[in-house]
Formats: sequence, C-alpha cells, structure tokens
Amino acid sequence: MIYSNLWQRVMVTNLPAEARAKWIKVMEARTVEEKIKALEEFLSSVPKHKGTERLREWATKRLAQLREELEEKKRKKSTGRSAIFVEKEGAAQIAVIGPPNSGKSALVNALTGAKTLISEYPYSTQFPVPGMLKYQDIYFQLVDTPPLEPGTLLSRKTIALIRNADGVLLVLDATRNIVNDIERIVEYLRDEGIYLAKPRGRVVIDVVRMGKTGIRVTLMGKLLDFTIDDLRKLLESYRIFNAHVKIYGEVSLDDVEQSLFEAVVYKPVVVFVNKIDLRALSVHELEYVKTILPGAPVILGSTTSSRGLEEIAPTLYRVLEIIRVYTKPPSGNVAEKPLVLRRGATIRDVAESVHSELLKNFLYARVWGSSAKYPGERVGLDHVVEDRDVVEIHTKG
Repeated sequence: MIYSNLWQRVMVTNLPAEARAKWIKVMEARTVEEKIKALEEFLSSVPKHKGTERLREWATKRLAQLREELEEKKRKKSTGRSAIFVEKEGAAQIAVIGPPNSGKSALVNALTGAKTLISEYPYSTQFPVPGMLKYQDIYFQLVDTPPLEPGTLLSRKTIALIRNADGVLLVLDATRNIVNDIERIVEYLRDEGIYLAKPRGRVVIDVVRMGKTGIRVTLMGKLLDFTIDDLRKLLESYRIFNAHVKIYGEVSLDDVEQSLFEAVVYKPVVVFVNKIDLRALSVHELEYVKTILPGAPVILGSTTSSRGLEEIAPTLYRVLEIIRVYTKPPSGNVAEKPLVLRRGATIRDVAESVHSELLKNFLYARVWGSSAKYPGERVGLDHVVEDRDVVEIHTKG
C-alpha cells in the first residue's frame, strides 16, 4: 500500500537545539513575511545529512508555497481580489477536485446553485467558485476548483485550495479510466504532502496563545510508546507550555513531533463517481477505489439524473468528524444556531468558542444529551461533548 509509511515522510527526531529554537520562531510567526523569514532561518540551521533529507525537502517546498502565497497577497492588494484563496464560510470548507471534465462544476452547481462555468471543454474552470450546501441546520462551503492534472499551473492553485480546506470531495468520471485517474491524483497529492487515506493515528495540537492552561490531552485512541508526561516534556522542549492535544487512533511519540512540523496533512475525502448512468463501474474498478482510499465513502451517481446527490451532505458530515453543540443561558432558550466543533471537543472549547470571558469566569456547566450521564449533569471544563448536546455554562457573579 502506498500509505504504509505515511508518517515516516519527514524525520524530525534528534534535531539540534538551535534548529528547535528556530522552529519555535516559525510556529510563532503570524504574517506570511514573518513565516518566510523564520523558515529560511530554520532551514539554515538544519544539518545536512541523510536523516534530515525529507525534512529539508518538505521545508523547501513549504517555503515555495509561502512565497506563492505572498505573491498572491500582493496581487490581491493591487487588484482587490484573490485569484486563489477562498474565505471560509459555514461549518466546513470542502474542495471539490477531480480530473478535467469529470463534472465538478456541474456537481457544485446542482448542489449549491453556484454560478459555475459548465463546459464540455477541459480546463474551463480557471478560478475557484464557492457555493453553500445545506445540511439540516448547518451549511458546507463547496469550492469548485481548477482541474487536478499533475504538472500544470492550474494544479498549483488547486493544491493551495486543498491545503486550506477542511475536507475533499473527489469527483471521478465513470466514462474515463478511473483506476488511472485516482492513482495519479492520490500519488500527486501524496508528493505534495496531502493524504486522503486516514492514517493509523493522528495528532492535533492547538497551541493556546492567551492564558495559562498547561498541556491538556484528549485521548481518543492509544499511546504506543510513551506517556502523557513524555508528551509534555517533548512539547516543552519546543517551548510549548499551553496547548490542547487531541490524539486519534494509535499514535507514537514520533507522530506527536511530526504534527508540530505539519509535514503532511490528512484531508478526509468522499469519492463521487459521476456519469454512472453512461457507464457502470466494474467490480474491479470499485474495489480498486476502495483499496487505494481505504475507509473513504464511495457514492455512485450522476449530476444529470441527480442520482446519489442526496447522499453527499450527510456523508460529508460523517467523515469530517464534526459535531454540533447548542448553547443556552441559565433559565433561557436553546440557541437555534449550533456551534460546530471537532469530535473530541470539551466544555472548554465550547466556552472559548462563545466568548473568552466565559472561560475566565467559568464555574461549571450543565449538559443535556448523549455525553451526559443524566439530563442536566453538572460537569467541568474537561468534559467531552457529543453531537447535538445542549450546554449551559454558569459563571461567577
């Protein structure tokens, strides 16, 4: 399998103290200009030997991406519009990708009503076009992207869009050689450090910039070769003293360190095989898609007949691992609009999402829903909430 060495792509262990100090500056950089300067200094401090080849390769590629981003920023400033980046809206941003003429634009148009350019000619989509897809009481932002054809300038734009997105809707054309298409796309994205196959385990580290929270760990899996104390010591070696660490699946200490460098990113994916009314997939083709993207949902459909379109929104919701939490003031009504959080979120995340003052003056919370032992259970900041929970936060004074 091409994913067997997912997290061995970049080796970062045993970096000298100077390189770690330089990386801290990269993490602390706020503007694109600051990130470029900090990353240049980091690269100059990483020793050149076989053990750092992949790290240097990634850092060099990331530096090129940041420089492209800076050029885009300058272009936007002079023209008043961005040609690449799309501001996020809704519960999650989904990059709709695929080979030329796979039907991406028609699909986004059918699902959202966005004014996409639908054409029989390849490469007709030159710029991203966003549209909003409703699912129950939330919206997903679908972004129609330029065709993903390795080696083209348009594909560079699409790579940037995918990196910024929360997930991917991969559109394949049943009338084409989909085995070849999906293999080329997955390989190309992998070379760019973007993985569509769910890893054995993954780590999300949210560094807290304000306040003193310490290192909090939400464990939704298994620690393979280390303890929570080892994790704290590792983060402290990078001068990270306040962070929320979320661990999914089976994770090693190397995985934790890898996540600091963002060498690779995982994007949850839903596969939509379009034009199924023109040609049915063979068992071999369908099995190959499921093999190369294990665990990814595959929807067979058609934008022409609308087959399979109703499955897309609920499937996206499931693979994105997001939850809806509804807040209510004491003795008040439940809010109609939910907070959209990642699975594994805690009461602390709920309070921070509403207002920083809620966290500062927090006393306790009451919870109604599947995470509560009983309706209105009184809980603390580390209580993990579930989808459709109702949360009532009580504060001092």
